[in-house]
Amino acid sequence: MTPYARRGVHGQTVEALARRILGGEMPEGATLDLVALQSELDVSLTALRESLKVLAAKGMVDARQKRGTFVRARADWNLLDADVLRWQFEGGTAEADRLLLRNLAEVRAIIEPAAVRLAAERRTDTDLAALDDALTAMDRTEPDPSHAVDADLAFHRALLAATHNELLERMEMVIESGLAHRDRIVHSSPHSGDPVPAHRAVLDAVRARDPLAAEAAMRALLDQAGRDLDRVDEPDDTKGSGGK
Repeated sequence: MTPYARRGVHGQTVEALARRILGGEMPEGATLDLVALQSELDVSLTALRESLKVLAAKGMVDARQKRGTFVRARADWNLLDADVLRWQFEGGTAEADRLLLRNLAEVRAIIEPAAVRLAAERRTDTDLAALDDALTAMDRTEPDPSHAVDADLAFHRALLAATHNELLERMEMVIESGLAHRDRIVHSSPHSGDPVPAHRAVLDAVRARDPLAAEAAMRALLDQAGRDLDRVDEPDDTKGSGGK
C-alpha cells in the first residue's frame, strides 16, 4: 500500500488524529466526540469523517450505530502499515522507538537473509544495475545524511525487487519505515561505521549467483547495523574505543 500523502488539510487532520491515538491521548475504546474535534481541529465535518476513514482502513478506529466512532484495541491496528509505523516513530518516546526498532530488526533478520538467497538465484542484469546505482550513491560523500538514507533504502528496495516475488517486494513498506528511522539516527552520528563494504559484499554474492554467500553477507550486514545503532547510544567516552 502506498504511504498516505501528507498534504493539505485532509492529510494534516489524519496525522493529528493518528498521533493522538498512538500517543494515548485518545485511548483504546474511547468514543470520539466528532463535533468537538471538528471545532478543535478547525475542519469541516466532511473532512473529519474522510480523515477517520483513512484511520479506519488501518484498523485504528471504527464506527457502530448507537456507539459512534471509537478507537479500536491496539491488537486490531495494522501495525505493519507504513504510515502507522512512521507515526509511531515520529510521535513516540525514545524508549518506544528503541523497542520498535528492535522489533523491526528481528523482522528484517527473518526476511532479508531469505530474500537475498532468492535474489542471488533470480536477479537479472536490470536488478544488478539498480543495486550498482544504489551502492554508487551510498559510496558518494555527501554532507547531508539524507542522501545516505535514500541510497540505503534504494539498495534494500532493489534487493527485494530482485527476488521477483510480489509479496516480498511489498515488504519494502515495512522494512523501509524502520530502516529510514534507524538510518537517520545512525548517519547523523559521527560514530557510525562505513556501510559500503557490507553492502558491497551482499551485492558481490548476488552478482555471483551464490545464495549461501549472499545470506551470510546479509546477516553480517544486519549485525553491523545493530552494532552501529548500539554505538550511537553508548556514552561518549566509550565510543572511540570500540571500532567497527
